[in-house]
Amino acid sequence: MVMIREKRIGIETFEDLDVWKLCVGIRKEISDLAKTFPPEEKFRLADQMIRASRSVTANIAEGFGRFHYQESIQFCRQARGSLYELIDHFHVATEQGCLSQEVMIKRREKILRGIMVLNGFIRYLSQNKRKLIHDSRVND
Repeated sequence: MVMIREKRIGIETFEDLDVWKLCVGIRKEISDLAKTFPPEEKFRLADQMIRASRSVTANIAEGFGRFHYQESIQFCRQARGSLYELIDHFHVATEQGCLSQEVMIKRREKILRGIMVLNGFIRYLSQNKRKLIHDSRVND
């Protein structure tokens, strides 16, 4: 088990993470968009989209609170899965006539941006995990 011992400069809580802030924006947009869905989709597709978007930010927050690189990485991977789930929901919404192709493409681009930033954060965590393991072996 590898414990995160360093203090990230300027990062006190998950709320300071750029990736979390970006995904909060996505979550807010999903919530607003879901309100425009027809009544028959409010408790099906709209609810699924809201849950997936909330899962993204919740997993980033929970991973941050674990204080172990591997656990943080795993929760970020779950968040990434929820972002991909949102892309699929956008395709379904477009197929069902709830969204135009143009809106779907625009929202998809924002989600892909979130995935890219989240991948960067996962890479950062992985590199720091390897460095911590290396440093502990050197110091033994």
